[in-house]
Amino acid sequence: MDSLDAYNDYTAIFLLLSPLFFYIVAVSFRLLDNSALLFLQKEILVDSSNVSLGAIKSQIDSSADSDFKSKLKRALLYRKLHRVFIILMIASLPVTVVTYFTLFYT
Repeated sequence: MDSLDAYNDYTAIFLLLSPLFFYIVAVSFRLLDNSALLFLQKEILVDSSNVSLGAIKSQIDSSADSDFKSKLKRALLYRKLHRVFIILMIASLPVTVVTYFTLFYT
């Protein structure tokens, strides 16, 4: 019976900390996305550090430089992974709230 209690405790800790974990991973992928720097290195002016997905895709289609294309594709991958982990964080918030109330108010 003690091993089941320990399993439940570890599961509860995981469920309570999962949104924070997903947020940290999402921020890490956002920091790896250096698309604005890539544009500025090619002397393409951008308004902000958050380059739109459309601008990245159009540069991938129109650029002849294969190294630039591969860097933009990697930046696009990081942007998509950032979005996935933000969605996972938001989806795990209700589970965290339910876990919190079932653990501490029953």
